[in-house]
Amino acid sequence: MVVLVTGAAGFIGSHVVHLLLSKGNRVRATVRNVQNAQFLKSFPQHTDSSLEIIQMDLLDVNSVHVAVSGCDTVIHCAASLMVDVKDPQRDVVDPSVAGTQNLCEAIRRNGAVHTVIHTSSVAAIRRTEYENGQTFTSKDWCDDATLQSNPYGLAKAEAEQAMRAFIDECNNSAGKIRLVTIHPSIVFGPVFHERHTRGSMAYLKHYRGKMPFVLNAHLNFVDVRDVAQAHVNAIEKGEDGGRYILHKTGLWMKELGVTLRQILPERKWPITRLPTLLALAMAVFHPKLTVQQVRSSTGKHVNYDIQETEHMLGISLRDINTTLTDSMESFEELSRKV
Repeated sequence: MVVLVTGAAGFIGSHVVHLLLSKGNRVRATVRNVQNAQFLKSFPQHTDSSLEIIQMDLLDVNSVHVAVSGCDTVIHCAASLMVDVKDPQRDVVDPSVAGTQNLCEAIRRNGAVHTVIHTSSVAAIRRTEYENGQTFTSKDWCDDATLQSNPYGLAKAEAEQAMRAFIDECNNSAGKIRLVTIHPSIVFGPVFHERHTRGSMAYLKHYRGKMPFVLNAHLNFVDVRDVAQAHVNAIEKGEDGGRYILHKTGLWMKELGVTLRQILPERKWPITRLPTLLALAMAVFHPKLTVQQVRSSTGKHVNYDIQETEHMLGISLRDINTTLTDSMESFEELSRKV
């Protein structure tokens, strides 16, 4: 079995590769820049495992076909983040949707793929407009997102729908492909590379910075190692066509700071909540925040009911103290390497 992992140098993708190699799998890891993925070679390997790193751009049809050729299992982790985005259509939606469509076409031509594990997100589940405190389940869809209001939710929902439409088409013809989609909330955990400190881990990186305050924001999160385990287990476990939310808990940023002070008391983690008006003013000049993001998230929260995810995928989600401790320790270890 050759397992193709797209986005293998990303935060989730690298943990998936790490786990697959430890279990003796032959892995083909696709990345946009091979030089930036050399850290994957340092992962310990089982005697039966192998690692091939190849360059692939989801918008380059030929490179996608080359990547898929010879593989029978695809774990599609590649994703575009809402970080330093100037053109949401070009930088987020197109790579997600058109890229998924190109991957589907390559799977169709390959003919040997029998299993697809698709990394989605709770962003494909949580509606753009929601009631404060609303609980979402795997039956929900983000069906109200637009390029202006919620480009990330739009990209995730449309990409998943494109994948599901393709699988349905295959299963109605001669082929039969098993599909499971994984929907993590914000992903925390140990980082392997500097690039992993961006994206979701930027929330925790904030606590290590010089800013003595936190936003009045609520963070739903899960451990990246559990997300990786869910992907690998889903190759054989879980309902065909199932959607599985991966989520441990939610904390306000102040609560998260208080928790860090309890489990890692050697450091004075920030817990002072920034007033909303100041947060809005800061967003005007902040390179990674927008006024819309602050306005839509301040003082509001949602919940996720993961239902039978742990049982169906054969996993047990780590406690938050372990996740936060290991996350911060990995930051320290990374800083010593730089």
